[in-house]
Amino acid sequence: MDYLEKQRTGNLTRKILVVSGITALFLFMLNRSPATSGSTKFSRHEQGVTHVLVTGGAGYIGSHAVLRLLKDSYRVTIVDNLSRGNIGAVKILQGLYPEPGRLQFIYADLGDATAVNKIFSENAFDAVMHFAAVAYVGESTAEPLRYYHNITSNTLLILKAMATHGIKTLIYSSTCATYGEPDKMPITETTPQLPINPYGKAKKMAEDMILDFSKTSKMAVMILRYFNVIGSDPEGRLGESPRPELREQGRISGACFDAARGIISGLKIRGTDYSTSDGTCVRDYIDVTDLIDAHVKALAHAVPGKVGIYNVGTGKGSSVKEFVEACKKATGVDIKVDYLSRRPGDYAEVYSDPSKIKNELNWTAKYTNLEQSLSVAWRWQKAHRNGYDNNKF
Repeated sequence: MDYLEKQRTGNLTRKILVVSGITALFLFMLNRSPATSGSTKFSRHEQGVTHVLVTGGAGYIGSHAVLRLLKDSYRVTIVDNLSRGNIGAVKILQGLYPEPGRLQFIYADLGDATAVNKIFSENAFDAVMHFAAVAYVGESTAEPLRYYHNITSNTLLILKAMATHGIKTLIYSSTCATYGEPDKMPITETTPQLPINPYGKAKKMAEDMILDFSKTSKMAVMILRYFNVIGSDPEGRLGESPRPELREQGRISGACFDAARGIISGLKIRGTDYSTSDGTCVRDYIDVTDLIDAHVKALAHAVPGKVGIYNVGTGKGSSVKEFVEACKKATGVDIKVDYLSRRPGDYAEVYSDPSKIKNELNWTAKYTNLEQSLSVAWRWQKAHRNGYDNNKF
């Protein structure tokens, strides 16, 4: 072998040694990294630690649930396809709880049976909080098949995965829309369920599946039918940030804030001829902090082989006009209001009787002042004029 050949061979040998060394170092660091160390924690059950799968955990309500669960020392896995959720909310939560084994985020679509089964196969869940759903009444009347697929079909896949992998506790996020427009107020848990829009119908179908399955299993089931959600995290870490294209479909609180910020020219009130005191719809507005407290209490009280069904509301109704006046005071802006015809699928008056959840779970709404709840949410809106700044994954 001549000198040049020896030199080339030596150089190649050194390169191989360098690459091998870098690879070994990378693997060593990877095995010691928090992400890898944390992932093994998610894949096994640990005594004294409850691992909760939160579907839709990047969304408005779901992210607040994750925050509370983490605060209460639960281990949490978020699964979200970010069609309605915000990766920015996930990043906030990850920043607050960076320790290995506390929180992981999985980008996946719950309509994908293979992906759902893989998630359940690779993680050791103790319970599921199922929030993930499209949730706009008006949109449901325009796109009913989307709602039956997203809510009813996806819930079926979750139930199948829970059955296959032996997960015995389900906290299901349902809605007062399953009741439709009852003849008598307030609504109790025994009020007949006669939904009048695809959103409510899809949720009731999901409830029926859950209840039928629970009869043949030892599953602990809690179904929470809640009313109109407002507010945000009192410490200003999370808030409501709907995608721009969904503003027309969103909650009235979001529309009020958009009008106050000048994003839209004014507030559109749909329907002024309902049989209510001022002609506008009456709703029971529940603060998101209270709502999540109800979920955590439901999880703590879940009993194998038992089903709990609860209304989650304040027990009193406020008209849309009253809500708008409260929003004006909270924002300090004299919001312009346009009155339009009714929206398809809406109902005149809905408010809860929350006595059952008070008696059985010791839960009562604490944040019942509209103006105060809206003021908290408004502070977040003012501090986050572009929402979470990043709605893309």
